[in-house]
Amino acid sequence: METGTAMIRPVLIRMLRLILPILAVLAVPAHAERIKDLGTFQGVRPNQLTGYGIVVGLAGTGDDSIQYATEGMKGVVSRFGLTLPQGVNPALKNAAAVLVTADLPAFAKPGQRLDVTVSALGKAKSLRGGTLIMTPLRGADNEIYGMAQGNLAVGGLGVTGADGSQVSVNVPSAGRIPGGATVERAVATGFDTAPTLTFNLAEADLTTALRVADGINHAFGDRRARATDAVSVAIDATPGAEDRIMMMGMIENIEVSPADAPAKVIVNARTGTVVINGAVKIHPAAVAHGKLTVSVNESPRISQPAPFSQGQTALEQSSSISIDEQKKPMINFKGGASLADIVKAVNAIGASPADMVAILEALKQAGAMKAELVVL
Repeated sequence: METGTAMIRPVLIRMLRLILPILAVLAVPAHAERIKDLGTFQGVRPNQLTGYGIVVGLAGTGDDSIQYATEGMKGVVSRFGLTLPQGVNPALKNAAAVLVTADLPAFAKPGQRLDVTVSALGKAKSLRGGTLIMTPLRGADNEIYGMAQGNLAVGGLGVTGADGSQVSVNVPSAGRIPGGATVERAVATGFDTAPTLTFNLAEADLTTALRVADGINHAFGDRRARATDAVSVAIDATPGAEDRIMMMGMIENIEVSPADAPAKVIVNARTGTVVINGAVKIHPAAVAHGKLTVSVNESPRISQPAPFSQGQTALEQSSSISIDEQKKPMINFKGGASLADIVKAVNAIGASPADMVAILEALKQAGAMKAELVVL
């Protein structure tokens, strides 16, 4: 029996190591958020791809005889052993030079399909009905990571009349090709060979970084995670892609309570939009808001001379000046006033968005509002 017990014990220990992190994930407050919603692992990100190509098959809405479109077409036909005569520049009304863009997801493998966006580079009026000729897609290192080709789906429409009048619906000079590119080369993320895994928060916050590290340590029952700054959390991991993928999947589903956002007031001066988050508090202050309106009305009248007086007709000026002052009650903010109190008080004095901006700026200058005022 002792030998059997000794054999079962390591198995139970391994099962507990797998079950305890799952129980720790489930036993969290309802207001918590998953770690995967707070940021991403370093190196696990998409990469931008760009290519230069030619769209053919247009109904006379192409680039015509633009030089770079002509050179692009010469490059296309040269792939098939054709050479245009020297000095001949074809009128490419049915072709257009385009830029092709796509995002290469992390862990994308050769043979997978990507959606691409095709945008006219020159004077092409519309890409509707066009077909993209095989175009290599290059990364920032100038290496080819994909090939794009296919028929464009254009949501816009452009019509030009003989007199030069034009009608456009949406943007006909750009379109998409769903699944129009094929991955030719995978990008090495390096997550399986790096000394540690690094999780980066989407928004820098020291408190949230510490809570993420504590949540990971609590779930795994050790001290493998540590916050290195307000964004990054370094996690010790054994080498090997399989073990790291398993650990990353478990970490992504751990739930933690992120820190409350700092007090901010966002003001868009162009549109008059004011957004106040719930962390804004007002210290004791009194606010009076009034509006003074001065009106000047000019009513000139013509003065006629008496008969046989040898006088002259004259223009007599008549001005009327009125002053209208709207008196509003003074609002007293008690200490610790919340967002609801601020909105209620500002609405009570009938302040417009522009007036609200002035009130908030005055509260900030008076030291009664401890919040960051951001003007867009």
